[in-house]
Amino acid sequence: MAKKKLHMIGNAHLDPVWLWQWQEGFQEVKATFRSALDRMKESDDFLFTSSSAVYYEWIENNEPAMFEEIRERIKEGRWEIVGGWWIQPDCNIPNGESFVRQGLYAQRYFHEKFGVTAKVGYNVDSFGHFGMMPQILKKSGMDYYVMMRPMPNEKGLPGRLFHWESDDGSQVLTFRIMFEYCTWGKELDNHVARCAGELREPVDELMCFYGVGNHGGGPTKENIASIRRLNEDPNMPELVFSTPNRFFDAIAEKDVKYPVVHDDLQHHASGCYAVHSEVKKLNRKSENLLMAAEKLSAIAERVTNQPYPKDFITAWKGVLFNQFHDILAGTSIEPAYEDARHLYGEALAIADRNLNYAVQSLSWNIDIEEEQGMKPIVVFNPHSWDFQANVELEMGGGVKEGMILVDDTGNQIAFQAVQSLATAGGRFRLSFIADLPSMGYRVYKLRTAANEARIQISPVKANDYSMENDRFRIEFDPATGFISSLHDKKLAFEVFRPENGGAARPVVIEDKSDTWSHNVFHFNKVIDEFKAVSVKRVEHGPVKSVIRVISTYGSSRLIQDFTMYRELDYIDVKVTVDWREQFKMLKLVFPMNLVFTRQTYEIPYGFKEREHNGEEEPGQSWVDYGGIARDKGVPYGCSIMNDAKYSYSIMNKELAITVLRSAIYAHHDPVVPEENGHYTFIDQGIQTFTYRIMPHEGNWEEAGTVKRAQELIQRPVSIIETYHQGVLPQSNSFLTVDKDNVIVGAMKNSEDGDDLIIRLYETTKTATQAAITLPQWGRTIRANFGPCEIKTFRIPKAADLPVSEVNMIEW
Repeated sequence: MAKKKLHMIGNAHLDPVWLWQWQEGFQEVKATFRSALDRMKESDDFLFTSSSAVYYEWIENNEPAMFEEIRERIKEGRWEIVGGWWIQPDCNIPNGESFVRQGLYAQRYFHEKFGVTAKVGYNVDSFGHFGMMPQILKKSGMDYYVMMRPMPNEKGLPGRLFHWESDDGSQVLTFRIMFEYCTWGKELDNHVARCAGELREPVDELMCFYGVGNHGGGPTKENIASIRRLNEDPNMPELVFSTPNRFFDAIAEKDVKYPVVHDDLQHHASGCYAVHSEVKKLNRKSENLLMAAEKLSAIAERVTNQPYPKDFITAWKGVLFNQFHDILAGTSIEPAYEDARHLYGEALAIADRNLNYAVQSLSWNIDIEEEQGMKPIVVFNPHSWDFQANVELEMGGGVKEGMILVDDTGNQIAFQAVQSLATAGGRFRLSFIADLPSMGYRVYKLRTAANEARIQISPVKANDYSMENDRFRIEFDPATGFISSLHDKKLAFEVFRPENGGAARPVVIEDKSDTWSHNVFHFNKVIDEFKAVSVKRVEHGPVKSVIRVISTYGSSRLIQDFTMYRELDYIDVKVTVDWREQFKMLKLVFPMNLVFTRQTYEIPYGFKEREHNGEEEPGQSWVDYGGIARDKGVPYGCSIMNDAKYSYSIMNKELAITVLRSAIYAHHDPVVPEENGHYTFIDQGIQTFTYRIMPHEGNWEEAGTVKRAQELIQRPVSIIETYHQGVLPQSNSFLTVDKDNVIVGAMKNSEDGDDLIIRLYETTKTATQAAITLPQWGRTIRANFGPCEIKTFRIPKAADLPVSEVNMIEW
């Protein structure tokens, strides 16, 4: 019988930001890599493993001689690159396209600089792992995965080794690290002995990670010496200096059938889904502005020869770095977030500038007739489907008597003037519902009509405490400000349970946990609720009406502007919070009037159904509470979407969005804060976000929840134009998809030229044949999508060259 074996993985867990800022992390990367190179000079058999492309870029730019030394060690096989991502990110909060870009930029960098790509995904410190990750890993060139959290006490798994499977059927052989990824700098006796105790049939080889970590350091001379000494002990398994690649190659030769896990890997540090609202909002804003800018820039290059920007990669690298798990999770020291703001500012400025170049280039080439006093407005749709959206934009000159708004065909469109963001200069804010073609634009014109009266349209019925359109009636309790009724008129059904105290209910919860909320999975110790001081209608017209609810708790203030549209079957709520509390959490609670329920959360490039047990859960921009309408017996549901939050809970048929947590910066159990100590608390002051309430018949798949959420977080772009001649029509569509459940996630120029890259994904776990048409260029792509499958296509500019399907690295 062969002797059992431990593969000793020399590594240095490097947090570039945590209890220190990135500048200190930068220096520690250099010191750690220098140490690893020195150990290689001392020991011919010593091997080192490291991840994160950004570290190598730092070395390349700041210490080129060391970079060349690392290159040689990689070439000889003693320094192994794992991870294949720009950084080790939080693996819940970034969106699906961000995870693709982690691999796109890192794997191409590794290939260009070292002639290798990572084969092993590697996120050993992330606080959970979303269930679609296996597909993204596989399509980024990685067949294996190494993780540690959740730990065995947080998530039971069938073994240290298992096939992790995503909804499309992709699998990666995954290893959960035993005990910890780093060690002290002394002897390794205890660590090796406890790892050896995990060797159980039929597995006779495992990985044992060693090396000083968190602030870097790596394997020490004493570590290496103790491995040599322990290897002489006949009671120990064989200890070999190794790497993850060598380990997975070795076990691939064995006839062992590993179990399959088809699930998210959760929960660790569930407080991280909500803590530090600002960094999370900036993440979502940056992702979506970059994605919209790329789509429209790719179109503009092909339509108007506007040069495709080269600095998108700089912007993305900043966003990806800020997705490092201790930054985006909200667990770093306060000054680290000043640094994060700088990177987000750079990314947003690049995206905003490039988006403006693209839409201005397109709109300037639209043929718009001359008309005295007419103001053309061009509205761009960055999505791959037609949809209606409320468009608002600031304008000058005021609304004059006899003004009308028409679309490109001359049909009148209802509009209203709402309060301007300016208080001087005669400005006003125009609000109307635009009907937008797929991945295209439409021209609207505000003009003075000589012989045409403005259409008279009755607004929604609204007073200070209720609003009603053709589909819904919403009522507010004037004493509390909570929604007392949301009535679906079509079904004669109450969406919320009125006996449960109202909906959109701001609930204050005790939260004395640390920044991570270690070992806390439920936040349910209710202290109190915000109470209304004002409930009042503040906007009213043929487009929308708005009821503003102002409420207070302690020293804090909450404003919710509830908007009902005449034409749209959802309610938008703009929230402004001025938070002044400590050791408390704020949730918005919605009691649902459904039975036989299922709860579905958006995850990156997919979705996940989870138990109704009150645990804090990570989600992207939407969560759906579906089931059977009580006393009606028909399928029904309610989707709640938002543009800034990622944390939810569902218990006792109440769905809650976790708005914020006011923990101490970088407070880690078991340290107990001093009773009279001076600390800085997170999420103090003013923040804003928007959420959307969308009740629906049937399930969320039929209701179009995925698209409505995307419309909220990646909004239409509108600009004021002038009249001019041009080659483009006043309404145009550049891409369509003929199936509702297949949508475009990203459209951009290729990294290695000017081919068009289009990434699409199936949204409802339904095998589908779809046709993607680009009418301007005579291209139609017909593709079969498996359930939840992500596909990437490369489309050459030359019409005679074929379209090809490529992986996420664009190979």
